[in-house]
Amino acid sequence: VHFQRERSSVMLKKFFAHFEEIVGAVVLFIMVSITFVNVITRYVIVYPLSFTEEVTVNLFVWLVMAGTSLAFRQNANLAMTFVYNHLPKKVRKICFCFSCFLTVVFLGLLTWLGTSQVIDEIELGSVTESLAIPSAVYSAAVPFFSVIILIRFSQAARDFVAQGRY
Repeated sequence: VHFQRERSSVMLKKFFAHFEEIVGAVVLFIMVSITFVNVITRYVIVYPLSFTEEVTVNLFVWLVMAGTSLAFRQNANLAMTFVYNHLPKKVRKICFCFSCFLTVVFLGLLTWLGTSQVIDEIELGSVTESLAIPSAVYSAAVPFFSVIILIRFSQAARDFVAQGRY
């Protein structure tokens, strides 16, 4: 029983460690599959599936947000460091703290505004045109991944401070 619990814990940790890759792979697979089917139907039976564009475009938001979270987790996000690297350590520390503050404020606003949009879409009963899927399903990517990005950013910032890399 202890072994199974430990194994489950390890698998859960791996899932959360690679959450963005898993979501990104699943979403990309769905997007490619739907687009491929649309191309086949367009050229074989000369009848394109109109809903595929709706799904693909809306899933792209999920893919971009997952990729952004992954970039923050791997510290692979775009950074202009030429000037920063030439600053004295004390000034770099101030700049690091200021950029952390701005990032947290931005992600907090994105979470709040994204959540407001999802709530509005639910209250208005907004649905997509082709499939009549609630719009909130697609819009939920913004507040959901904003929180995930905030977590990943906090992890990266903690590691930077612990290693003295600011």
